[in-house]
Amino acid sequence: MSDVVICPKCSSEFTYEQDGLMVCSQCFNEWNPAESDDSEKILDSNGNELKDGDSVVVIKDLPVKGAPKPVKAGTKVKNIRLRPDSDHNIDCKIDGFGSMALKSEFVKKA
Repeated sequence: MSDVVICPKCSSEFTYEQDGLMVCSQCFNEWNPAESDDSEKILDSNGNELKDGDSVVVIKDLPVKGAPKPVKAGTKVKNIRLRPDSDHNIDCKIDGFGSMALKSEFVKKA
């Protein structure tokens, strides 16, 4: 067992093969390793693929619950973290606002 298959959902290395599918023993996710999984790609507003650690620019003013002012268009956000399992699929820290989640459709790659 030299080839370790990582679970695409929880990134666990404790996976095994059963009936032609790979199964994660941690989150019980099942997937076919032969299928390419393009649904996991997160794209910005221009269609560029985003990756963990990228920098992005907000393309429109975004209202923030509980904050007196919105996140302004043109705000640069560094070192993003992606969450493909969520509607707000980018975790980040924005100066003046702190930690928050953004939708990838409102940012472009810097």
